[in-house]
Amino acid sequence: MVGPTLFHRRKHSWPPEEFISKTTLQLLDFDSAAPPSHAWRRRLNCHANILKEFTITFREAIKMVRLGIRLWSYVREEASHGRKAPIDPFTKDNCRPSASQGVPLGGMGSGSISRGFRGEFKQWQITPGTCDPSPMMSNQFSIFISRENVHKKYASVLAPGQHGSLGKLRDKGISSWGWNLSGQHSTYHALFPRAWTVYDGEPDPELKISCRQISPFIPKNYRDSSLPAAVFVYTLVNTGKQRAKVSLVFTWANSIGGTSHMSGGHVNEPFIGEDGVSGVLLHHKTGMGNPPVTFAISACETQNVNVTVLPCFGLSEDSFFTAKDMWETMEKDGKFDQENFNSGPSMPSSPGDTICAAVSASAWVEAHGKCTVSFALSWSSPKVKFSKGSTYDRRYTKFYGTSRRAAVDLVHDALTHYKRWEEDIEAWQNPILRDDRLPEWYKFTLFNELYFLVAGGTVWIDSASLHANGNGQCQQSDLRNLDGKARGIDGKEQQNNLNNGDSNGIESNGLFVETSQADDEDDVGRFLYLEGVEYVMWNTYDVHFYASYALLMLFPKIELNIQRDFAKAVLSEDTRKVKFLAEGNWGIRKVRGAVPHDLGMHDPWNEMNAYNIHDTSKWKDLNPKFVLQVYRDFAATGDHQFGIDVWPAVRAAMEYMEQFDRDNDDLIENDGFPDQTYDTWTVHGVSAYCGCLWLAALQAAAAMALQVGDKFFAELCKNKFLNAKAALEAKLWNGTYLNYDSGASSNSKSIQTDQLAGQWYTASSGLPPIFDDFKIRSTLQKIFDFNVMKTKGGRMGAVNGMHPDGKVDETCMQSREIWTGVTYAAAATMILSGMEEQGFTTAEGIFTAGWSEEGFGYWFQTPEGWTMDGHYRSLIYMRPLAIWGMQWALTVPKAILDGPKINMIDRVHMSPRSRRFSHNVKVVKHKAKCFGNCKLSCSC
Repeated sequence: MVGPTLFHRRKHSWPPEEFISKTTLQLLDFDSAAPPSHAWRRRLNCHANILKEFTITFREAIKMVRLGIRLWSYVREEASHGRKAPIDPFTKDNCRPSASQGVPLGGMGSGSISRGFRGEFKQWQITPGTCDPSPMMSNQFSIFISRENVHKKYASVLAPGQHGSLGKLRDKGISSWGWNLSGQHSTYHALFPRAWTVYDGEPDPELKISCRQISPFIPKNYRDSSLPAAVFVYTLVNTGKQRAKVSLVFTWANSIGGTSHMSGGHVNEPFIGEDGVSGVLLHHKTGMGNPPVTFAISACETQNVNVTVLPCFGLSEDSFFTAKDMWETMEKDGKFDQENFNSGPSMPSSPGDTICAAVSASAWVEAHGKCTVSFALSWSSPKVKFSKGSTYDRRYTKFYGTSRRAAVDLVHDALTHYKRWEEDIEAWQNPILRDDRLPEWYKFTLFNELYFLVAGGTVWIDSASLHANGNGQCQQSDLRNLDGKARGIDGKEQQNNLNNGDSNGIESNGLFVETSQADDEDDVGRFLYLEGVEYVMWNTYDVHFYASYALLMLFPKIELNIQRDFAKAVLSEDTRKVKFLAEGNWGIRKVRGAVPHDLGMHDPWNEMNAYNIHDTSKWKDLNPKFVLQVYRDFAATGDHQFGIDVWPAVRAAMEYMEQFDRDNDDLIENDGFPDQTYDTWTVHGVSAYCGCLWLAALQAAAAMALQVGDKFFAELCKNKFLNAKAALEAKLWNGTYLNYDSGASSNSKSIQTDQLAGQWYTASSGLPPIFDDFKIRSTLQKIFDFNVMKTKGGRMGAVNGMHPDGKVDETCMQSREIWTGVTYAAAATMILSGMEEQGFTTAEGIFTAGWSEEGFGYWFQTPEGWTMDGHYRSLIYMRPLAIWGMQWALTVPKAILDGPKINMIDRVHMSPRSRRFSHNVKVVKHKAKCFGNCKLSCSC
């Protein structure tokens, strides 16, 4: 736990006074207009450097040449079917990534749009699995200012004009607008899910402007957090002696990114809603059979604010009403024609043309007065369709229906409810932000890393659409058979259906797991998020192991449902043949008893394991990670029924792993290939990473077995644990840390940052430590001294592998990389072990390299990792959510602290043969009778 005098060292402290004058802060100090004391900050004229991607060495290229050829062939084959490959290193975006990202818009799972810190709307992820990073430069807020008896007027886009993507457009396009903002006196302040942009005398020296961006990301609010909507609240403070007429304009193109705006068939339509909310609907006709999308841009009319609209204007000189015409109208009149509300739907756009819409909100701001103007954006895409045909209703349709016109209701509710959203957000964040024991950088980075739960390609669907789609037919009996055998509705055991790759060989008729008698409040739908926007696989489980702390702490019902989906997956089998690209061999898509790598890509839940580099049924980390996550979630939530539901899969997952114990010492061995999450880093024999995960899983399985009434299985696991622990220590412990593996390769004695991942979970779950305290602290100190401090003095994070002589392990590209999420996980393990100072210093390296001004520019796009020279691999990646593992370590839940304790030392002696899971198949027919209060040595 953090002590009161922990942080007596240098902090990254960015008070708002260093970016905004104190006078302006005082003027904006009402209605949340002033940026918070703790936030990530940038000036709008800050240079957005182009990011540098990693390259492999010549030696690495030689090793991977066969994989590269097979992967290239696979990518081309998928493209011939109109599909993307989940991993495609050969196809690059035309828009090179830059250090320009900011807080994304909207809630989770309904498609997302990001907004750069300089104001550009970008990173379009409306269609699942696709991400177009290019900004739509016509999507802007602009301001027009005039004063009584003063000839000088101001008209400017509220974004700097030096965007490289603006290009040289025709004079009647957006290049005709007033790109007059330098950004020198304008600043951006990010504290996800909100962001503030303050214009301190730009463009008008006598007008202070604050734009507050608000999205409905609210922990444990499973309704509003699903909404595809965002609000922009402008606070205007007139410091001049004359009153000012201020008109703000919100322009938007009918586009979902890329070149979609030029495909034709798009229609814009004005609307007048309730409570003063009015604007324009932009109906977008998508291509390639994807469901349509409707945007709504709107503003709220009040006693002092007048709202007008321009339903349609074009970007070319051939348009009936051009972008230049729009700008000149606002410069002249400060508003649009009120009759535009009666214009009805526009004619469908022609191919090659781009149509846009604008909403204007105008107000008089008295001398030394203040005014608030509110805009909202929503995008209604009620159906989510995957490339192999499955279609589902998004989560928000449970509350708003499937009509595309729900966009009107979404902006209405956003504009009328955003103050309540902010109250809930502040109630969640303030206890952390006001904790003076925590370093400044940690407070806002903790929240800002959550951007991934919006911008990470999340899909959140309504459970009611599962049955309509023909899925979700598995009954509870599928999970309740504690002998681990999958059974059908009639209770008969299903037979394996190996059929040499026949496409119908799936031992399951749907993966969705029904919860017991769930009412509407408990039914929170099903949730997917990508491993990363470059690694397009849903719910990648070996990475979710690190990221899941965020969901467990903030949206625990979503986390439990993800585990239920994987529990069902463990007990299913898909016998369709798959070619594994690393070795070139063939196998089946999903082996019963093996935890899948992911829930799929083109047809998630129904076609798992989109990853096909290696045969992950032979990986050694997935099954232990499943057992550890399930037990942690079971213990933390106290959800007794969840434990009962998933226990058969936990037991099956443990039994499956026994095949990898080659020498009957109860310890699993690796098989001489990269058979774990480090999928280019070969492991021989016993490994520190997988061995510790296995020890921890044995503890977790024993503890859970006792609580669900399977005491005999608990004794099996306890015996195995003690034998496996002795074997691992004998083979790997060198007196200071655990060797990388027990092989004889040049890196077998390397120091792996992630070697105590299993200990991280046991400590997080209230289980006994897997080693003596001395060994744990010695190992962590070694990691800190070598992997952290010998990596640019601790200013880049922890390198994955380091030789004991202090040289980076360059065995492969992953051994020499610094993984952001693994660094956060190591920091969490240090905190749990009483090494808070080392833990925060370790994690601070990720902030310094990724988020600080002196770093490489990875804010709001944290990659999987970077090299020693800061070159990234895989931007916008899931694993960095592991920073929430640090927060878990600082605030371990009471349910964990007060939960039952297990004594792993006491055991019943068993012969080597009787210790085998396969020789002790036993069915437990009763449910556990207690959970929170029983001692694990008692008879439940």
